[in-house]
Amino acid sequence: MLRSDFYENAHDTPRNRRWALIIVLIAALSHMLGYAVILIVNRASTPVFILALLFNGASVVAGYYFWTFTIWKVGQWMKPIDPTYGDLLSPLGFAYAPQILNFLTLIPLLGTPIEFFLALWGLLAVIVAIRQALDIRTRQAALISVVGFLLIQTVIGSIQILGQQVANWVL
Repeated sequence: MLRSDFYENAHDTPRNRRWALIIVLIAALSHMLGYAVILIVNRASTPVFILALLFNGASVVAGYYFWTFTIWKVGQWMKPIDPTYGDLLSPLGFAYAPQILNFLTLIPLLGTPIEFFLALWGLLAVIVAIRQALDIRTRQAALISVVGFLLIQTVIGSIQILGQQVANWVL
């Protein structure tokens, strides 16, 4: 998914937008699957299990929309851009494809390196997607993507911490 011609030809149509959302939802399910194993190993109660999974799945989907919004706003600030927020949803959704492998993070001792690798792969895919979608240079796309990446990691981390706090409160 690091081929620029793929993103150049992934025009924003209702069909492509649906496929992009499906990719994001599968990525969320993959993330939830990996986290479910951790919860089972830690013998989480049923309410905590369900609540934690919902928070984790929601954090991935919310992260997709928030990252797209951040990229759109930073892109507008750096240079007046033509694409709308909706126009960016398809290419960024396709760039989430590496996150489909997120369930592999449940592998003991390899979970954290796999999670880091998938995040880096996703970031590179987003840089390529942004470069094509906004028709800007790679350096600008990287700057926009990294700013959004740092913000999204903060937001996702905050949502997951909130989920843990709620789970502890329920216990």
